Amino acid sequence: MSDTIFGKIIRKEIPADIVYEDDLALAFNDINPQAPTHILVIPKQPIPRLSEATSEDHKLMGHLLLTAKRVAEQAGLSNGYRLVINNGEDGGQTVDHLHLHILGGRSLRWPPG
Repeated sequence: MSDTIFGKIIRKEIPADIVYEDDLALAFNDINPQAPTHILVIPKQPIPRLSEATSEDHKLMGHLLLTAKRVAEQAGLSNGYRLVINNGEDGGQTVDHLHLHILGGRSLRWPPG
């Protein structure tokens, strides 16, 4: 897998507004927010997209969801939030590093687009 902007953020080579970090994951505010709160949660282990995760990644996948829950709580999203994982070009994925979008701070409509 080629290096991505997320890899550079993990290595602290470029700045990001980091709101959470542990040994497995990193969360930071999106630079192009689509809602009042828009936070990205990324694994430190580079997995290009969800469709490339394997059964060996099951603990990491669970950790990412629980991290998103923790980060949403810390962000005060008690009225609710949306988690989005874009997968591949048709899914709207623009960075080839698995990431979860936490969107909240306003009422979100359905369908999303």
